[in-house]
Amino acid sequence: MHLVLSIFKNDLLIRTLMFIMYFIKKHITQILVHLLFWTVFILISLFVFSKYYWSENPFLQYLSILIVIVYLNNLILLPYFVKKKWYLVYSILFVGISFFATQLYCNVFAECGCSIMKCLSDYLWQTIVPLIFFSFIWMLFMYLDKEKEVEKTQQERTIMELKFLKSQINPHVLFNNLNTIYSYALEKPNQAPSLILKLSENLKHVLYDSNADYIPLEKEVQYIDNYIDFQKIRTEGIKKIHYSKSIKNTNHKIAPLLLITIIENAFKHSSVNSIITIQIKTDTAYLTCLCENEFNTPNNFKKEAIGLLNLKKRLDLLYKDAYTMEIKETNLFSVFLKLPLL
Repeated sequence: MHLVLSIFKNDLLIRTLMFIMYFIKKHITQILVHLLFWTVFILISLFVFSKYYWSENPFLQYLSILIVIVYLNNLILLPYFVKKKWYLVYSILFVGISFFATQLYCNVFAECGCSIMKCLSDYLWQTIVPLIFFSFIWMLFMYLDKEKEVEKTQQERTIMELKFLKSQINPHVLFNNLNTIYSYALEKPNQAPSLILKLSENLKHVLYDSNADYIPLEKEVQYIDNYIDFQKIRTEGIKKIHYSKSIKNTNHKIAPLLLITIIENAFKHSSVNSIITIQIKTDTAYLTCLCENEFNTPNNFKKEAIGLLNLKKRLDLLYKDAYTMEIKETNLFSVFLKLPLL
């Protein structure tokens, strides 16, 4: 029995210490602000006004009651009235507490025999300064906590949206590649092994590499090269592909599966016996991608180009105002994208 009680007490002590350490770590800034204020406040009260607070005024006795008033306000009154939005009632209560605390100080502790107005003019600052300061600190940290919650919620929402948008892209690309392999396994089986190898590399890219927010540019370009190789075989004799790239440095990073949306869209909606032009270029700070293709039915094209809408959402989430995306529709459908390189 004694052993059980001993274990229970030790466990309770450990849990208590862990809670205290967690609380201190979480609120270390607030604790330091409070300690600093009380230190400065006591020093000013005792030394700047030493004539009054050492010989005639038992300030240190009143300090304990003042601390109780301040933290009663911070821990109970402020949270309750702010939650209820009873700001006027709280203001009246705040004034009342300040008034009666000052009178308590003046008549009970100091026993100065002063009039009400004399007490207020001489001692009100001692009560009201800590109350106002810590009320402001409470509201400031409450605002900062809410900002952190909003930011955390926004980050979680952003991550979920990006995962959802990626999930819309990945199966579509995989479906097209599998169709290509199936077709050429029947018509040109000697080309199937190389296609399967490229598909394996692309699956690895989609399943693993694309989980990161940003990946090496080299991996993304290799993924696009493999995809276009698929399309050259798939569209042989039907469409002409003019693919060019000028990559000066592959050490940069880029968000995954962005460019492929534009490129795949060009193949999906281009007309038969047409030319598809794809240009990818980089300089020291930016990457540009231009895709142009001929099309027959622009109205249907607009309705079906859901991939471009998803792309814009992803760009807004990842690059905000740092990117440029232009879509032009003349005799050619043209998409131009400019991204900052990381």
